[in-house]
Amino acid sequence: MLMPKRVKYRKAQRGRMRGKATRGNKVSFGDYGLKALEPGWVTQRQIEASRVALTRMMKREGKVWIRIFPDKPVTKKPAETRQGGGKGAPEFWVAVIKPGRILFELGGVTRATADEAFHIAAHKLPIKTKLVTRLDFEG
Repeated sequence: MLMPKRVKYRKAQRGRMRGKATRGNKVSFGDYGLKALEPGWVTQRQIEASRVALTRMMKREGKVWIRIFPDKPVTKKPAETRQGGGKGAPEFWVAVIKPGRILFELGGVTRATADEAFHIAAHKLPIKTKLVTRLDFEG
């Protein structure tokens, strides 16, 4: 699973997901990208499930780039615990996604393969996405 090796602070506040992505919003490495259309949190398990779906669909041809990383800890308190007693322990890690962010990129495959692979990978994610090409951002 993806997670940081070490962090400055063990627990983070929830924060807000206002505005559009200004970084990581162009297809930079491959020919096709999976672009987020709405804000949300994507967990480490969802990223891994999407990656596995992509690589299986491509049958060991082409290359996959993961453009997001889960660097935000999410805490939870145990079930049936009374209020007070501080913040819960970190349970899992999420990547904060803003609209316009490129989540995955593919290279070395046909448009049809990329379309089908991204369609299956998108089902593993909790946000709406669409396929974009490198040509959409050039010229």
